[in-house]
Amino acid sequence: MNSSYLDGVFSLKGKVCFVTGASRGIGYGIAEAFYQAGAIVYGVGRTPVERLSPNWNYISCDVTHRDELSAVLETISNNGQNLNVLVNAAGITNPNSDGDFLNKFRDTLEINLVAAYEICMLALPYMKLSEEGSIINITSIGSKIGFPDNPSYVSSKGGLRMLTKALANDLGTYNIRVNNLAPGYIKTAMTKLSFENEEMNQARRDRTLLHRWGEISDLIGAAIFLASDSSSYVTGSDIFVDGGWTAKGL
Repeated sequence: MNSSYLDGVFSLKGKVCFVTGASRGIGYGIAEAFYQAGAIVYGVGRTPVERLSPNWNYISCDVTHRDELSAVLETISNNGQNLNVLVNAAGITNPNSDGDFLNKFRDTLEINLVAAYEICMLALPYMKLSEEGSIINITSIGSKIGFPDNPSYVSSKGGLRMLTKALANDLGTYNIRVNNLAPGYIKTAMTKLSFENEEMNQARRDRTLLHRWGEISDLIGAAIFLASDSSSYVTGSDIFVDGGWTAKGL
């Protein structure tokens, strides 16, 4: 198997990709990697445009606002481009220790689960025009196993993981694949407090088979695989990039 074949299979050249949560962290890292792999990238996030200067198209947008999302998709269409790849990376965490647990639960589900579903439905007509597509939902190890003091995050990511499987059933007829990319503990702004706490940092390293925290770069290979033609027969699947966390017993 020659290198040109592999370059073609894993290439994103010309693919139009829409990434939510693209202003920082995992979303930003995936958007940048897709751009470097040859994709035409549109990224959205709540950070004002003037605070970012990526090489790709960044649009300030609240994923819970249907009209703003529709406007971004219309922009892509008006540029004469059909949508090939959607990455739902927007997400928040609201630990119960901060109080006001019920409102935090609702807010977390609204962004992590409800908005992701709405984005999929809004993007569907544009992806149908491409006659193929890939939706990648960024879930978590918390989508499979429980963690203390954060039921809203665990519930939202668990719901997103199962929503992925439901959509894989519904959208396969349009040749649209839907998969989960589930990170373990990755160094991002969201995990900053845990990473900087020596005891918590060590506990997470001890729980991981590879004995280290993950970097955003550790997710890129799996993301490109799911977005590219190399995964053309993969749908409804979970890819855990967690250093072995979910495989660990004793």
